[in-house]
Amino acid sequence: MTQPPGRYAPLPYNRQIALLRTRDIPVHYYRYLIDRVGRKWHWVNALRLSDEEMTTALAKPDRDIRVLYLDGAPAGFFDIKPHAPGEIELAYFGMMDHATGQGLGRWFLGAAVETAWSYKPEKVIVQTCTLDHPAALPLYQKIGFSPVGQVKEIVHPLTMEERAAVVMRA
Repeated sequence: MTQPPGRYAPLPYNRQIALLRTRDIPVHYYRYLIDRVGRKWHWVNALRLSDEEMTTALAKPDRDIRVLYLDGAPAGFFDIKPHAPGEIELAYFGMMDHATGQGLGRWFLGAAVETAWSYKPEKVIVQTCTLDHPAALPLYQKIGFSPVGQVKEIVHPLTMEERAAVVMRA
């Protein structure tokens, strides 16, 4: 995306919604968010980081992580970080199962894109794949992203034992 959208979807009404920027997010909470939002989509790379690697990555001052709350409970998150000079990456974006199908996705993605553009980059990028939610690519395109490339990668899913060991770390 090389320019901000002309308009963003309005905030859904008659819903208790909060979108809060995190400060010093605990590693265990970030792992929880990655696991709950990305489990079905095989978001495993971040879960495989050591606590030290994760702490270092999360402590970077240019990291912007925001958590969506619906009716007082976590419902999703997005994670924005610089990618290259002049580029901001929407590194993670998603909602938990209980929040999907309620008309929040377009507004929530708009909030993430608006946040990314607030850093005044030349472009905003997002990466998606065939393992993501089937609505992901069409939604990204509706809001203004254009596909620019394709890469083949191999995903090594976590077993339930590996996942439990990562998410339940002290």
